[in-house]
Amino acid sequence: MDWTTADLSDRFPEAPYLPGLLKDFGGRARFFGRVRTLRVLEDNLLVRRVLEEGGEVLVIDGGGSLRTALLGGNLARLALERGFRGVVVHGAVRDAAELRTLPLGVKALGTTPKKSAKAGVGEVDVPVEFLGLRVLPGQFLVADEDGLLLLPAPPSGGQSGE
Repeated sequence: MDWTTADLSDRFPEAPYLPGLLKDFGGRARFFGRVRTLRVLEDNLLVRRVLEEGGEVLVIDGGGSLRTALLGGNLARLALERGFRGVVVHGAVRDAAELRTLPLGVKALGTTPKKSAKAGVGEVDVPVEFLGLRVLPGQFLVADEDGLLLLPAPPSGGQSGE
């Protein structure tokens, strides 16, 4: 990825962004791609279903809960198998040591050892908002050590593949 959020922020000063409030847990700090969104609370059955469908970047609004993990090693491996480059979680993850070994971007608020419910309650591909950032399905997300930046399409003048 040739783009950085700092350079893109300079080129697109009106682009929505989130400073580095989320921690990096995956083996890749930099990732980018078309966004799918999910709104759940302490329930990750829909996380699995969306990951099974494939995509590039999944943004999960987990309500900021650190009580249960929405992503762990098994789901991270599934994400990789289905082509995802990164997962952003406004909530908790687990299996942090395993996540660090995987070539997947994972940004989240924190960790917890507790698994989540599997009731399948939530909403898929809806606008989500957390920490002052509104994310729409289909937007293009660029993530790196400085934070997240959203664009309507991949920027020109840079490499869009890995």
